[in-house]
Amino acid sequence: MTRIGLISDTHGFLDENVALHFKDCDEIWHGGDFGDLALADELRKLKPLRGVYGNIDGKEIRSDFPENLFFTCEKVKVFMTHIGGYPPRYNPRVKPLIAEHRPQLFISGHSHILKVMYDEKMACLHMNPGAAGKQGWHKVRTLIRFVIDGSDIKDCVVIELGKR
Repeated sequence: MTRIGLISDTHGFLDENVALHFKDCDEIWHGGDFGDLALADELRKLKPLRGVYGNIDGKEIRSDFPENLFFTCEKVKVFMTHIGGYPPRYNPRVKPLIAEHRPQLFISGHSHILKVMYDEKMACLHMNPGAAGKQGWHKVRTLIRFVIDGSDIKDCVVIELGKR
């Protein structure tokens, strides 16, 4: 069983409560738009970190994190990218990658809109944790916490950090 803390669109701001909400997690996954390397380093102090760069991230972040990340967590194939869209309105760059790699879990950020939805056609769960930072048009800062247990994705909890 692997407990995941999912965060995105921090834009250089890390709420002090993130550490509390992710204290029982095994890993933290960041869906892009870190804002700066110092924020990534703070997350690394908490738990092992996986992530992708976002459109606002500069050279430092882009040299440390890829645009697309494909990996397996337990028995779940995961694809993470920052600008990805959502079922069935995937970004044109992303749709063929999903078709080729056939992940069971697709994670993206960028929109600042929290979404957890299943794509029947692609047999894939999509998660976007919304935005945890203070930049953008979202009204409430959000995170997601969930569990991967073998091939099961379960116990998904949406966490509200407060108003932007």
